[in-house]
Amino acid sequence: MEWIYSLYLLNTFFMLFIAIWEVRRPAKALNWITIVLILPVIGFWLYLSISNPKLIHRKRLTSSHNKSDKLPDTYSDSASVIADALRHFTVHGLRVGKVQVLNNGIAKYEQLIESLQKAQKTIDLEYYIYRNDQIGNRITELLIEKSVNGVRVRFIRDGWGSKKFPRQKILQMVEAGIECRTIFPLRFPWIMSNWNYRDHCKIVTIDGKVSFTGGINVGYEYTGLKPDVGFWRDTHLQIIGEATADLQTVFDVHWNIALPERIKSKTSWKTKSEIAKKPTKFPKNKSQEINPTSSVDLLRWSAEWGSELSALDGKEKDKSPKTGTLQKAYIHTLEGNPGIPTPVIRQAYFICITQATKTIDITTPYFVPETDIIMALKTAVARGVRVRLLVPRHIDQKTVGLASRTYYGELIEAGVHIYQYDKGMLHAKLMIIDEEIAEVGAANYDMRSFRLNYEVCQVLYSAHVARELTQQFEYDLTDSVSLHIEDLLKRSLSQRIIEQGARLLSPLL
Repeated sequence: MEWIYSLYLLNTFFMLFIAIWEVRRPAKALNWITIVLILPVIGFWLYLSISNPKLIHRKRLTSSHNKSDKLPDTYSDSASVIADALRHFTVHGLRVGKVQVLNNGIAKYEQLIESLQKAQKTIDLEYYIYRNDQIGNRITELLIEKSVNGVRVRFIRDGWGSKKFPRQKILQMVEAGIECRTIFPLRFPWIMSNWNYRDHCKIVTIDGKVSFTGGINVGYEYTGLKPDVGFWRDTHLQIIGEATADLQTVFDVHWNIALPERIKSKTSWKTKSEIAKKPTKFPKNKSQEINPTSSVDLLRWSAEWGSELSALDGKEKDKSPKTGTLQKAYIHTLEGNPGIPTPVIRQAYFICITQATKTIDITTPYFVPETDIIMALKTAVARGVRVRLLVPRHIDQKTVGLASRTYYGELIEAGVHIYQYDKGMLHAKLMIIDEEIAEVGAANYDMRSFRLNYEVCQVLYSAHVARELTQQFEYDLTDSVSLHIEDLLKRSLSQRIIEQGARLLSPLL
């Protein structure tokens, strides 16, 4: 039995190590100590590989030079305070640009394909999920066409999120001259130290002038037309102007971190692509494979997919807010990076919440925040700020959904209005502050987005953009159910225990 005693001593040492190392964050320390107690030795290995990026070398991605002009005097005090505070965390300070809000996958892919077709010099794409389906094939073949015709195309995918993307398709892209890389590939030896880190960004930059970012990856499910997924609610941005340079900076640094694909091109495409000579063919139904090997007929594409989206809605399409026009905005670009001590995205959320004076509207699919965010929301209500939180009623990550419900009671008691989206999958990630400040990006309210992922988000200072996002928020509420404290009290004891157990796993979510 000596080995049991030795294991006990070793595990006790591990728990003491965690307690000392995480002394500034007792809640996190307690979570991990419990996990190590339940999973001796294994739990400590999980802690080292999941929750402690300080032990793994990472390059600082954000700029150390953040000179920024101030917002015009026409903006409110809260906007000025937030802009002044956030400039220390931004890539290159305050930028000016034009922003178009894209409220669903159809609108995003329409605009993206149109912009890709107009590319003259460079196309850079970075996606967490890039699928080899109807949407992915359409975009991939367009990238191949542009590359063969002289546009420099660079492509980054995440090793986990896009793990099913076929090597044959990568080979086809490489042979066409596209430069392909992967962040955190699932292969030895990188998987041993990086398996829990993710590149969660969605970035496209075109000719250094036009960019896309937000919550929508590349995949058929984001259109809302995939039968086994159903309606999909998401938000994305098109940005035109100097703010694109910040997203380009983020992409370039990620490009240097990413590893080239282990695929050698066997052919060289030196002439114009044969794909440009093929006629455009549209399938009779979306279950067929789409072969977008020639220039895309956008009008027909929009009509086909738009009609299906309307039918899936069961409502007239024009009842929902239209995709927005380009609006002028001042923009801060923030990049979250697991290798730096300050969780930039969490810090930005905290600053926005604590400086709000009138309203806070938050939409997020995954809500497992740290205690400071909870306290900031409760304090905002105490100051007289109206706080509304929109979360999904049906969530694809079951454990996250269980853990999220443990936070709702204290927020409702504090005066936060919580709504559960019941129309389909809610995947949008945004926050609207005081009717003139908006945050849109890919980061969720959880430890993974705050500390383990590469993330990017935009903080927009524009009453017009905030108004468009608020209109969509109000429309989403018509498809939502208000959550009350009585609903939470109806849960059985076993259900509450399961939810508390899921919350215990918050460092892993």
